[in-house]
Amino acid sequence: MQRPEAWPRPHPGEGAAAAQAGGPAPPVRAGEPAGLRLQEPSLYTIKAVFILDNDGHRLLAKYYDDTFPSLKEQMAFEKNVFNKTSRTDSEIAFFGGMTIVYKSSIDLFLYVVGSSNENELMLMSVLTCLFESLSHVLRKNVEKRWLLENMDGAFLVLDEIVDGGVILESDAQQVIQKVNFRADDSSLTEQSVAQVLQSAKEQIKWSLLK
Repeated sequence: MQRPEAWPRPHPGEGAAAAQAGGPAPPVRAGEPAGLRLQEPSLYTIKAVFILDNDGHRLLAKYYDDTFPSLKEQMAFEKNVFNKTSRTDSEIAFFGGMTIVYKSSIDLFLYVVGSSNENELMLMSVLTCLFESLSHVLRKNVEKRWLLENMDGAFLVLDEIVDGGVILESDAQQVIQKVNFRADDSSLTEQSVAQVLQSAKEQIKWSLLK
């Protein structure tokens, strides 16, 4: 989703005065209501995040809009991006009308995808946060084997950073705290269920002995 261009909102009479003075006025798009000059920028910044191995195979991926609606289209896009970026030292690529920032680590390639006019620094902050958060979850072993063994944690990390294409957090420490809290909460829930089941078993045992 491309962000709309934002023109300064003119003061009353400013447009007319500019026209009388022969100065340029902000352009009007076809079909745009008269007097409408400013639209709120979109919050939906991220199109996709995916992690590939060093053969270009998908390990983790989330898409946040319908640019690539089918799995086949997504896989083809990932393959093309990998072929374009896997042998370069750059961290930014422009491909298919999109801005892509990426980082490699041992046998992994991490990608964050935004629209063509997206701020590269914003995308890079998401990528850095993702890498640092995964590094903590994987005990600094950001590589394929450890990622596959901790895929649930990786998805928790990603969900704390991006939700529906909206950037929620770009501070790795905050992400780690939230992931730890959710993991602890899940552990308590599982423990509570186990306690309930054990209590039910004991009640049934005692009822049979009566």
